[in-house]
Amino acid sequence: MIYLQLFWSFLKIGFTSFGGLSMIPLISSEMLAHNWMTAEEVSDIVAIAEMTPGPLGLNCATFAGIRTAGILGAMAANLGVLMPSFTLCLIAAIFFTRFKEARLMQNIMIGVRPACLAMVIGVCLTLAPTNYIESGGIAVPSIIIGILDTVLLLRYKVSIPKVILLSAVLGLLVHGIIA
Repeated sequence: MIYLQLFWSFLKIGFTSFGGLSMIPLISSEMLAHNWMTAEEVSDIVAIAEMTPGPLGLNCATFAGIRTAGILGAMAANLGVLMPSFTLCLIAAIFFTRFKEARLMQNIMIGVRPACLAMVIGVCLTLAPTNYIESGGIAVPSIIIGILDTVLLLRYKVSIPKVILLSAVLGLLVHGIIA
């Protein structure tokens, strides 16, 4: 039963999100609604999924599935999250050439972009307490790392993988794992 629930949850996530960061609120909602994970665990899984190669949704499905029901759970979650993409890409490939110049398609894309941005901002606001507050106080080192990341990305155009790696190393140093 848990495998079917994982499949269904990630099928819904795949069909109702636009991939990448826009999946995070849906993943968080499903994990919390089924009590499969806590908000902190979701935050950790998202961070790990961002650092590992591959699509965010697939990585989250893998980690969430393993955490919830082992290897079979990961397979069920992966099948669920991949099924919508495969189906929609197949349909899009067949019909896109027909409609790519249509005004309706261009208008749809104009609406999709701000919706994705709003969902990313929502995720940031939702996950901020678990990332920037610890033991009831503000985690100043984490805030400094976040500001440094923002400056590196926006001002100096450092690549995202390099910023993620730097953030991981700084986080390990700050929290005493690497001495």
